[in-house]
Amino acid sequence: MSSLRLLISESFDPWFNLAVEETIFRQMAADQRVMFLWRNADTVVIGRAQNPWKECNTRRMELDKVRLARRSSGGGAVFQDLGNTCFTFMAGKPEYDKSISTNIIVNGLAKVGIQAEVSGRNDLILNTTDGPRKISGSAYRETKDRGFHHGTLLINSDLNRLADYLNPDPKKLQAKGITSVRSRVANLCELVSDISHEKVCEGIIASFFEYYGESVAPEYISPEKLPDLPNFSETFAKQSSWEWNFGQAPAFTHYSDTRFPWGGIEFHFDIEKGEIKRCQFFTDSLDPSPLEWLSEQLTGQVYQTETVRQLIAKMHTMWPELAEQLVDIEGWLIHELS
Repeated sequence: MSSLRLLISESFDPWFNLAVEETIFRQMAADQRVMFLWRNADTVVIGRAQNPWKECNTRRMELDKVRLARRSSGGGAVFQDLGNTCFTFMAGKPEYDKSISTNIIVNGLAKVGIQAEVSGRNDLILNTTDGPRKISGSAYRETKDRGFHHGTLLINSDLNRLADYLNPDPKKLQAKGITSVRSRVANLCELVSDISHEKVCEGIIASFFEYYGESVAPEYISPEKLPDLPNFSETFAKQSSWEWNFGQAPAFTHYSDTRFPWGGIEFHFDIEKGEIKRCQFFTDSLDPSPLEWLSEQLTGQVYQTETVRQLIAKMHTMWPELAEQLVDIEGWLIHELS
């Protein structure tokens, strides 16, 4: 029986694909070498230690129905669409070696006419007339007995949209955690006219089989064709949850202020695990009691716009005479928190 395993996802759901990756990584045999190829539709994927509110334009993502997915490895934030090919290599130790998987990718690209070079700690670049351009980024994860290397390849991604979602709104955030480093990127289609996801995968698969001197039939997977993966449903539930994707953000503080015709207002929030641990409002309005009530109610709540909507709705019944002010406050807070 071969120790190789090749999985190809037919799903474009980032939460499904990352849950498949996580489940296989946990239950694979120590002597297996796994390659997983997949694509995500309209997603921003962030590293395990990143703050989505600092890294992403979460408001624009919500409007455009772009998903947020937190992966279990480190590294920075990336925008992915169907013009972006994702790969994962997994192996048990001591055989796991990220230089092996990097060479498999480089050799696979060479098979389809792309001469990529390794740059820095985790990028692949192409040398162009405009200088070196990044075409691939990687991240890694290791446990005591196994490791994986996963990454992306820009085939024909919409790079304009990348700028839309990875440029966060200017917020007064003081955040801990990993901040993404932006690089000059390029699509492979700019350099090889007839390149495609399918061609790139063919090259990488051929390189994978060539390195190990054997081949196996691919396993095509989707939510409808799921292989036997122990505890997959629990892993998918976690991967798709707000608590994992947003709530795992490192602790940070958020401050903002503004002025309305009826008075000035500012807030200070301390956020931990996506929950408002401390909340203070300051105002020179004539009646500060509604904001004092709101401060008490927000403490202990999740840092979400829906929380604000629900509390402001209650305030309309408690202070109907302040309807216009409450509309102002709601609009401002939702703008700041999203």
